[in-house]
Amino acid sequence: MDFEKPTPPRNRNVFLPVILSLVLVLGIWLGYFLSQRMSTGGSFSRNQSSGNEKINSLLDYIEYQYVDTINKKELVEKTVTSLLQSLDPHSSYIAASEFNAVNEPLEGNFDGIGVEFNIIKDTIRVINPIDGGPSEKIGIRAGDKLIKIEGKNAAGVKITNKEVFDKLRGIKGSTVNVSMMRSGIKKAIDFKIIRDAIPLYSLDAYYMIDKTIGYIKISKFAATTYEEYLKAFNTLSKEGMKKLVLDLRGNPGGYLNAAVDISDEFLANGLQIVYTQGKANPKKVYKATERGSFENSPMAVLIDEGSASASEIVAGAIQDNDRGIIIGRRSFGKGLVQDQMQLPDGSAIRLTIARYYTPTGRCIQKPYTNDKDQYYNEEYDRFATGELLNADSIKLDKSKEYKTPEGKTVYGGGGIMPDVFVPIDTSKANSVLNKLFYAGVVNTFAFEYSDSNRAKLKAYGSAKNFINQFTVSHDVLEGFYAYCENQNVKLDAGTKAKATSALKPYLKALIGRDVFDKDAYYPIINENDKCILKAAEILNKNK
Repeated sequence: MDFEKPTPPRNRNVFLPVILSLVLVLGIWLGYFLSQRMSTGGSFSRNQSSGNEKINSLLDYIEYQYVDTINKKELVEKTVTSLLQSLDPHSSYIAASEFNAVNEPLEGNFDGIGVEFNIIKDTIRVINPIDGGPSEKIGIRAGDKLIKIEGKNAAGVKITNKEVFDKLRGIKGSTVNVSMMRSGIKKAIDFKIIRDAIPLYSLDAYYMIDKTIGYIKISKFAATTYEEYLKAFNTLSKEGMKKLVLDLRGNPGGYLNAAVDISDEFLANGLQIVYTQGKANPKKVYKATERGSFENSPMAVLIDEGSASASEIVAGAIQDNDRGIIIGRRSFGKGLVQDQMQLPDGSAIRLTIARYYTPTGRCIQKPYTNDKDQYYNEEYDRFATGELLNADSIKLDKSKEYKTPEGKTVYGGGGIMPDVFVPIDTSKANSVLNKLFYAGVVNTFAFEYSDSNRAKLKAYGSAKNFINQFTVSHDVLEGFYAYCENQNVKLDAGTKAKATSALKPYLKALIGRDVFDKDAYYPIINENDKCILKAAEILNKNK
């Protein structure tokens, strides 16, 4: 399995990896020097010990001679972490205690009770029971308040998200007892929930933008992504989809094979998708097969500075084969492939074993040094230099030009360049709106409103009817501003006027999500999205 996924920086200190590496080297030399002195009476042996012996000698020396008591296991883990971090930005160590949490999102499921929740006013509120999950099957509903877990209070005790996860997740087949309060019922309802495998979806949304254009948003490339895509594709095809917008913005990557499977759906048999090559890994070429179901219809792929790795494989394959149009901003620039090896103690390492190359032969890995902060914070540099606002500010490496079969120029050396540039939407940086979101009042009001009006909102019958018929009325807005006042978020008349137009779609989308889940949320929140509008405009010109 070729695993590839960008990981967040583990340390904010720019010089720490370098310092640790220097200390490690110095310590190894010192340990070796002392061990030789003790074993030879002060003279050096001509026989060089192996690297393993050096490291073991160093760790033993520190354990026995260091001024304070140390935990050797922790020291080993720090050493391994530092060693891997010194190689490249994506080689990493995963402690045994973190292994499941790190791998869970890409495996497509976890064991638990199957609810989406928020902690609102120090109370766990069920946002949505997952369809077909154990909670939904026994009658837990959106809006229920979880007040006890295994007989112990879970409300009013400043419980954290991590504590909720720890208490509700568990081995499939095990049980957990909870007590819920429900609107309109005075007495708590007790539930005995048998934990089960809960699906984690990598496809966030799919719907029809208009009569012929379908929209699919993939948030990561997981073990289940291809299966999820086929379900979405078949549904949209039945609704009349003739053209497709594939949204990979903010998608950090995932499994290489998932990216290959998705690309295969759009490319004719025999066309190259990607190839990988490394010192110990000979060139391996991935090509499209005969199974593609959308090989000739118009399509657009949306990318931005958060699209990385597997996302760039898909975008690069589409672009280099002149198959569709790439819209947005330059992608992250990760062209390194990691292989994951689990160790006997349950920990694992992800080691970079190869680079991947798009069909024209370009490696889109951006430059990196030992400064991990600089590498991961390059997005801020792009904003500072104006790249996110103006295509002319993008620094292209003219020495890495490549040509597609139709003669289009594409570039390597730092991400996928879009065919059509769309600047970042600065209108979303509304200072008043940001203040309201930071205060937490937008999400909490939307949930409270949905919970209080659930029966009336459910009467719309479907997400589509809600989208077409529900409006954020004057009364809803006044209720929101009264809620802000009650939460000590002060807004004068001028501030309210500035916030109202930008606020309405968010309130509607959040209320829709609380009642009809993501089927209502994304079509509303994307209604004025500039990248999607540009994609629809271009695709509609393609008859």
